[in-house]
This record gives sequence, structure tokens and C-alpha cells, in this order.
Amino acid sequence: MIRPLLITVLSAAALASAQPKPPPGQLDGSETLFTVLAALNASGFDADPDSTAVNAGIRKQMRDIIASKHLESVDALKKFFDEHRPPDRGAELSQYISFALTLDGPPDFHLRVKPEEIPPDVKKLEGLDALIASFYREAGIGELWKRARTAHEQLIAAYHGGVTEALLEANAYLRNPTSGFRGRRFQIYVDLLGPPNQIQTRSYKDDYFVVVTASAEPQIQEVRHGYLHYLLDPLALRFYEQLSRLRGLAELAAPAPALDNAYKDDFLLLATECVIKAVESRLAHGAQEKQALVDQALGEGFVLTPGFADGLAVYEKQEQSLQLYYPDLVGKIDLEREDQRLAKVRFAEQAAVKKVQHAPEPPAPALSGADKILADAEESYTRRDLEPARQSYLKVLEATSNPTLHAKAYYGLARIATLRNDPELAEKLFQKTLEMSPDNVTKSWAYLYLGRLADAAGERDEAQKNYHAALAIEQAPAAVKSAAEKGIAQPFGRGK
Repeated sequence: MIRPLLITVLSAAALASAQPKPPPGQLDGSETLFTVLAALNASGFDADPDSTAVNAGIRKQMRDIIASKHLESVDALKKFFDEHRPPDRGAELSQYISFALTLDGPPDFHLRVKPEEIPPDVKKLEGLDALIASFYREAGIGELWKRARTAHEQLIAAYHGGVTEALLEANAYLRNPTSGFRGRRFQIYVDLLGPPNQIQTRSYKDDYFVVVTASAEPQIQEVRHGYLHYLLDPLALRFYEQLSRLRGLAELAAPAPALDNAYKDDFLLLATECVIKAVESRLAHGAQEKQALVDQALGEGFVLTPGFADGLAVYEKQEQSLQLYYPDLVGKIDLEREDQRLAKVRFAEQAAVKKVQHAPEPPAPALSGADKILADAEESYTRRDLEPARQSYLKVLEATSNPTLHAKAYYGLARIATLRNDPELAEKLFQKTLEMSPDNVTKSWAYLYLGRLADAAGERDEAQKNYHAALAIEQAPAAVKSAAEKGIAQPFGRGK
């Protein structure tokens, strides 16, 4: 370990002295992550190669040192990376960070998770652990890691004060005396060999990770956001039944252009993010900044944020921790008042620009024929114009014999049946979706919905089977993976 970061409770002095010391979190470097990214860089990964960021020198230095050794292991790695390069180059770094976070470290780099717990984006990298182990030994990465220690210390020092203050502030606001939940871990890794200005978050069962690379200014707010997920995600699961009273309000987010479809399709994901954004607004300084953050979140489609922010203002005036107050926070939201507020909202066309931007995706080609009908159907469904959407999905079935488009049409019809409270029809249509040739995204969502329908019918074994099937699919969206993991842990729709 390079340096531990104690996550403690910041509150009034008398209260602080009465609280036990919480378990430590970590702000650290990772030799495993360093090794995997050194291998990626040595094999030609050139994201932001001409960067003038603070880590540009060490990235070039490590790449040059390894290149000068003419290693056989690098040739094998190049072949592997070429064969496993995702269509979206932006996903390349992401999948190898996921891979590094599931390894147990040098010298053998075995996977530390059970086969059924391997993340979908890591499953397709079978065999890479052995190549990384060979590279580690042949390149002498252990020695290079020691040589990079000073640079790691400097990056950690840049984050230490700000992160400590941010996490203390979060713990103090939530009145969290134990820094989270027993048996769970929050880990921050600083990384020198990845492209600059990156922040990646992962949650694997009870382990939450934040990986940050070098940047002109430490990305403290993004780290705190990940920490709030660590603290608040379990509460959303525990009080799912209470949260469900807000489902009708959440559906009003459907027309928001800037809101990712993952939030529109997963109520729990949306509700949790709204709580976090509300907390972030209350942690801001000054009434004007607090309101600006609420307005921004609402405009982007996080429609429950204003109600939660108002509720948190009341929470601040009482003495319970948010773990205990959470049911009141949800239960005291005035549905009629929020419905009136949301009736007046004008959604933003795009999310607010963040400091760190990814390369934009190329424009989509013009659609025609069945593709155009399907796009129209999805647009109607997003607006919850269900009958026009249903008619368009049926037209897709008539307009083409393409089984993948048929799968998407049946999937759309199944979702409509779900919204219309016809579970038997929905189940048949989701099964029909799987009988076609669905893409991996559609296939994973279909399995997830079948799992939830089985849970609703009290068929727990069948539900578990479908959740595992969803997790086994490569390129399943993060929202599907998260929801399937939660479904495996606990029947859908049931609080703890």
C-alpha cells in the first residue's frame, strides 16, 4: 500500500469524540493496474499520445523502456489486443481497467472472482491473465513499478487533501458513523499510464472502485460522486418498496432528450442517481448554487431530484442519519406537487458539458425502410405513446424478414405489454424476442425482463436463471448488469 486514506465522520466535536473510528478506505496506486496498462501501451494503445498532461513523461518513458527490450510477450499481447479490440475504441480502455480490477495481482495475476461473478466485459478476455503474468516477469514490471513510486506519490498527494475533505463532508452530511456498510469496500486508485483526464467507476458486488488518471486539476467531485453511490446504493435496494411510490413520477422523464436510456428503462437506477444529485446540491455552497444544480439535474431528466432536495432540507433539521431517515425522505414527497412541477419543466436538449469529454460518436446514417419504422416506434415508445408504438412495431414485422429487426420489434411489443400490465403476453413476446437473432443488448434486456416477470410470479428459480443468462451476455449494458446482479441477490420489487 502506498498510503491509506481514513474515511471518518466529520461532525460536531462532541459527536465526533463519541463515535468509534471507522474502517479505512484507500487512496492508492495499483501494481496490477500499472502492469495491465503498461502492457496495453507497449502494444500500441495510443489514446492521447501527444498529451502535455503531467503523466505524459512517464507514459513515454515506460513505453520506451519496454520497447527497447524487444520482448516476445509483447508480440503475444499485440496479437491478443488486436483480436479483442471492441468496435468502440472508447471501450478499449474501459474493458482493460475492468480486467485489472478483477485480478489478484502479481506474479500470477489470477482472477480473484468466481466464474459466475466475472463481469461480462472481462469474460471475453479469457487467457489474458497468463499473457500479463509472462509480460510482468519478462519486462521486469516489478522494478519499473518501484521506479514509478515517486510519481505515484505526487499524484496521490494532489488528491489526498481534496478527497479526504470530500469524503468527510459526505459522511458528515449523511451522518454515517461507520463509513458505509460492514463487509463492503470503497477503493480509489490513481493511475499514471492511462490517458489523462479519465475517471472510471466500477461496482462488483460489495466492492466499489474509482480509477482516476492524471489531470490538470484533481477530479474530486467525480470521486465523491462514486463514494455517494457506495453509500446510497444499498439504501435504494433496502427501501425499494417505499421508492416504488415514485415510479409514476419517474416515468415523466421519458421525453428528456439528454437522459440516457439506461435511466429511462431502470427505475431504481434513476431514483438512486436523483438522490445522489440532490445530496450534491445540498453540499454546494450558497442557495444560488444549490438551486442551479437542482435545475440542471431536472433539465437533464433526473426528475426526482427537486423532491429529494426539498426533503433533504427537512432532513437537515432533525437528528437521524439518512440510513434511518430514508423512508421518510421518500414517503414525504408530495406526489401531486411534484406532478405539477414536472408538468412545467422544459428538458434540455443535451446534458451540461463536463470538464472531461470523450470523442463524439460519428453521426448515424440516415434510416429508411424497416429501420426507419423501428426508429419511429422507439420514439413513440419513449414518449409513452403506446398504441402508435405498437402499430409501428407490428409494421416492422411486415416490412422485413431480418430476424434481428424482428427481435427488436418483439422486444418493443413486450415492453408495451409490460406497461399495460399483461405479464402473460409480455413473457411470450420476450421469449419470441430470444427466438429471433437479437443483438446482445436486446437479448440481455429480454432476459432481465423475463427474470423480473418470473420474480413477480413467485418463480424464483426461473428468475435466477434469467438473471444469470443476462449477466452471461457480452456487451450487456451496465444497467442490465447492475439490475441482474441485484435480482440475483434479492427478488425484484422486494425491499430488505
